[in-house]
Amino acid sequence: MTLKLRHDSSGYLTCEHVSVFYLLMLNSGIMGAYTYVVRGGVFCNAQTANFLMLGISLGEGNFKHALFYFIPISAYVLGAIASEILPTPIKHYGLFRWDTWLVGFEALILFIIGFIPTTVPDPVVQVAVNFIASMQYNTFRQAEGIPMATTFCTNHIRQVGIGVAKLVRKHDQKGFHRGMEHLGMIVCFCVGAFLLSVFCKFMNEKSIWIALVPLLILFYRLAHADLTWEHDLLNKKPAGH
Repeated sequence: MTLKLRHDSSGYLTCEHVSVFYLLMLNSGIMGAYTYVVRGGVFCNAQTANFLMLGISLGEGNFKHALFYFIPISAYVLGAIASEILPTPIKHYGLFRWDTWLVGFEALILFIIGFIPTTVPDPVVQVAVNFIASMQYNTFRQAEGIPMATTFCTNHIRQVGIGVAKLVRKHDQKGFHRGMEHLGMIVCFCVGAFLLSVFCKFMNEKSIWIALVPLLILFYRLAHADLTWEHDLLNKKPAGH
């Protein structure tokens, strides 16, 4: 009952809590480091680098190489499309919200990836990570009213700077607090990358399994909320959708 009252007073769903976004960011740091260190030296959480390399390849006249970058870009687009279409017209399936199912699906994919040997071409794993990273990014959008990206850090860095500027110029404690929430996201991302770099030395392709720790904790939290105090709110859309 205490948890239900806390939810009612805050107005936010469990999937919108900042701590949920911290776990997602920890997982993203692990995924990004994994594809870079273990699976081909690329970052699959976002697509800026792929578009950059696409333009460079076209400029150099290397059209065959340019076509390669359409593979991860297309996987990212498909992930966004899937995460937009699947929850429509309702935001839940059976006992759980779409957000909960997605976390479980992401954990399953990363568990399977751990069984794929490094002898398999890297793009196979890269495409899978592109797809789930896009779905995560498009599904989890706001943490307690603050727009958040859960797969990369660029905007978080910007928001930290804005928060500090607001404190210095206007003594805006609320704006500074928002900036510190973004700093927390960056720290979680870096911790995830650190953990992967340590574990990959002796776990190799199976090091992605350390991402299952935050994901399974998150799945338990979301599923428990869906089955108990938020059961009557399964049709409620999270902010930003």
